[in-house]
Amino acid sequence: MRFGFSYVGLLYLVMLFAPNLLWTKHKPADYDKYVGNENKLLLTLERIGEALTSCIVLIFADFNLRPWNAWSLWLAVSFALMVLYEIFWVRYFRSEKTMADFYSSLFHIPVAGATLPVAAFFLLGIYGSNFPMILSSVILGIGHIGIHLAHRREVCGIAPKKHIVLRILRTVGAVLLIAVLGVIAAVIALRNVRYVTHYPNMIHGVDEGLYLPLGGQEQYVLMTGRDIKNPVILYLHGGPSSPDAYVTYSFADRLTDSYTFVCWDQRGCGRTYFRNLDKDPDNADASFEQALIDLDELVDYLRDRFGQEKIILMGHSYGTILGSRYALAHPEKISRYIAVAQVVSLEKSDLYSYRDALDKARKAGDDTTAMETAYQTVTDDPSLVNLMALRREVSPYHPAAVADKSTWYAVTSPYFGMDDFRWFLKQLGDMDDYFALNKQLFDYTQNFDAEQDDMAYQVPVTFLSGSDDWICPVDSVKDYCEAITAPSKELRLIDGCGHSPQYSLPEDFARAVN
Repeated sequence: MRFGFSYVGLLYLVMLFAPNLLWTKHKPADYDKYVGNENKLLLTLERIGEALTSCIVLIFADFNLRPWNAWSLWLAVSFALMVLYEIFWVRYFRSEKTMADFYSSLFHIPVAGATLPVAAFFLLGIYGSNFPMILSSVILGIGHIGIHLAHRREVCGIAPKKHIVLRILRTVGAVLLIAVLGVIAAVIALRNVRYVTHYPNMIHGVDEGLYLPLGGQEQYVLMTGRDIKNPVILYLHGGPSSPDAYVTYSFADRLTDSYTFVCWDQRGCGRTYFRNLDKDPDNADASFEQALIDLDELVDYLRDRFGQEKIILMGHSYGTILGSRYALAHPEKISRYIAVAQVVSLEKSDLYSYRDALDKARKAGDDTTAMETAYQTVTDDPSLVNLMALRREVSPYHPAAVADKSTWYAVTSPYFGMDDFRWFLKQLGDMDDYFALNKQLFDYTQNFDAEQDDMAYQVPVTFLSGSDDWICPVDSVKDYCEAITAPSKELRLIDGCGHSPQYSLPEDFARAVN
C-alpha cells in the first residue's frame, strides 16, 4: 500500500457523483415516500462505506496507472463497470423518470445504479492490491445495494421465479465468484498486513525496490532494513536463474533490526530479464564471467550508498558458486561469506545422492528399474533435463522432515509482482526452453567443482545447511569446509530442513545468521 494522491480515484469519484448531483433535480416523483422505510443498520453501513471509500480512493497511489500487465485487467473491468454506470444514468435521464425506470435492470444486472459502482470500486481495490478499499466497498455494498434492493421489491413487487435450472446455475455461479474474489481479497489482506510491518524501515532505514545499471543492464534490487548504518548483507539467489527476492522477507524480516538486507534478480532472470527483454531476449550476455562483473558493480554501489568499507556476502545453492568465487577474488570488499547449501560439485553430489537412494530402495525391496535407467541416461547424456529426471526418481528416498514453505510465502508476499509470476511460469514450462535461455550459466554450474579451484579464503566463512539436504549433501559440504583455509570457518546444520532451510524454518535460519 502506497500513500499518495490517486488521479484514477478522483476520476472515479467524478463519474460517481456527477450523475448523482444531476439526479437530485430529476428524482422519481414518489421517491421520497420510500426513504422513510430504509433499514437503519443498512443506512449506517451505507454512510460508513461512502465515507471510507471516498477517502481511501484518493489517498492511496495504488490505483494509478502502471505499465500494462495481466493484473491490469482488473482495472479494465472496473472502469468498464463505471462506464456501464454512466450508461445506466443516461438511460434513466432519457426515460419517464419513474421509480420503475430507476430500478429497472441493465443487462440483467439488478439495481444497476447501486451494484455497478460498488463492484467497480471492489475491483479497483483488487487492482491496487489494497485491502482497505476492498473492505470499504464491501461495507458500502451491503448497505447501499441492500437498501435499493428493498426499494425495488417495494416498487416492482417480487419478480416471478425463474426456471429451477437457471436458478441453480445462477446460485452456483454466484457462490463460485464470491469464493474466488474472497480468496483474492484474503491474500491481498495478508500482503497488506505483512507490508505494514515494513513501515518502520522507512524512518531511519530503507524499504526500496529499484533498477540499478549494472554491466550495461538495468537490474532489479530489493533493499530492506531498519537502520542504514547497519552492516549490509547481499543475498545471491540460486538456480541459476531462480530469483526469490519476493520471498526472502520470510527470514530477512528477522534480520532487519541488525542488518540491511539486499536481494538481487541477477542478469537473465526474473524482473531483470523482463526489464531487458528488448535488449537481450536470448540472454546472450548472461554468462558467469558477466555475473561476476555485475556483482562487483553492485557491491561497490552498496558500499558507497551505505558507507560500508566491506559487506557480508550470502549465497544460496548456485549463489554459493558466484559468492565463493567473488569472496575469494575480492576479500578487500567482503567481511564474511555465508554459504547456504554450498555447491561443491553437482556431478559428485548427484552420484552420491543416487547411490544412497538406490541402497535405500533395494533395502526396502522397491523396484529400482526406473531409477537405474534414469542414472544410465544421465551417464550417456548428462543434460540438465536428464539430471532433473534422475532427481525426481531419487527424491522420494530423501524427504526433508520440515517442508519448504516458499510457495505460501510467495502467494502472501508484499513484494510479489507480475514479472515474478511471469518468470515462475517460465520455470514451469518447457524445461529444454528454460535451460536454453540460460545455457551458459547452467553449463558452468554443471561443470563446476569447488575443490579444483582456489580454497584459500581470506575472510571468515560460515556454511549453513539443512540436515536433510541431498541436492548439496551435507557430507560434501563438511568435506569442503575441512579442506578450505580461512581466518575462521564453521558449519551449522538446521535440523530437519532440506535444500532451502531459509524457507523451511526461517526463524531458526535467521537465528543462525545472527
